[in-house]
Amino acid sequence: MLNSTDVFVIGGGPAGLAAAIAARQQGFRVVVADGAQMPIDKPCGEGLMPDGLAALERLGVSLEPETFYPFLGIRFLAAGLAVDAAFPQGAWGMGVRRTVLHRLIAERAASSGIEFLWQTPVTGITADAVQLGSHQVSARWIIGADGGNSRVRRWTQLDAFRKRDCRYAFRQHYRVAPWTDCMELHWGRLGEIYVTPVSKDQVCVALISRDPKLRLTEALKRFPELQARLDGADVSSTEQGALTATCKLKRVSRGNVALIGDASGTVDAITGEGLCLAFSQAMVLADCLRREDLARYEREHRRLALRPLLMARLLLLLDRRPRLQRRTLQAFQKRPEVFRRLLELHVGVLSPLHLALDGLTLGWGLLTA
Repeated sequence: MLNSTDVFVIGGGPAGLAAAIAARQQGFRVVVADGAQMPIDKPCGEGLMPDGLAALERLGVSLEPETFYPFLGIRFLAAGLAVDAAFPQGAWGMGVRRTVLHRLIAERAASSGIEFLWQTPVTGITADAVQLGSHQVSARWIIGADGGNSRVRRWTQLDAFRKRDCRYAFRQHYRVAPWTDCMELHWGRLGEIYVTPVSKDQVCVALISRDPKLRLTEALKRFPELQARLDGADVSSTEQGALTATCKLKRVSRGNVALIGDASGTVDAITGEGLCLAFSQAMVLADCLRREDLARYEREHRRLALRPLLMARLLLLLDRRPRLQRRTLQAFQKRPEVFRRLLELHVGVLSPLHLALDGLTLGWGLLTA
């Protein structure tokens, strides 16, 4: 029976596994516990941006070509208009089923010597131990990676947070060959639909809106071009839903406990940056554990969140504003370099300092579109 470890990770999703792998790379003995059994699924858009792929590579996670589908850029569509931009410097993104990604990260974790306790709920924590029913495991460090409704966050009294822009996301898969080398974001009056190719014969279609009763089947009627592409295609998964919101915590650590991933705060799913953010947090957290400096993790956690939070605010300006959506795409068509630079900002190639000049250019474009 396991009695002690250096690092105990509560939550075996991608964020928890990334934290475990990064800690193991620093030489710690690591245990991961989760009440579920792998692979763990979660409603999401299933697209990884180039910066997310780079973070996966740093964790030593490799994907075989048959497990994913590449996309080369982002396309915005609204009111019969379309504009797209390629990722900078020949970079590319990746569409991959969430269950496949989870399995691959778990295999990497297992090969690095991490110990797993699947189907093992954590029932509590103390200052130096994790409670598994009637059994305790002492731990030097405890990492809470148990999602947006984190119990670890509540147990450590870190659940003081600001939540805004709460929306509802629903995801389903369609058996159809991808028709573009871009991930598409379709803007509409009631919400957005984004389409990610995840294999040579399957796409993931995700709806985000503020209406908890709006479902994909009904929403697609408002996107006739997309509905026509999916017409007759077999539905290859059951519809799954989740709440998405921007949630910012005042603190993400206390004592020897640190939070990561959705447990440590979230950005709206429209950014596609949730997993990338978690992977980057994992690398920083592991280094801070080695240095025994969680105060540095607090600072770095805030820094890592700045760009995704900025992009969420920019994208949500277009939510449910069809006139602004149309004028924005018209401006992007006239000045494609602005859309290209915004995409470079999104994936971390450009600094937010470039946004001021591009904002002036885009503002003028909106006035003259």
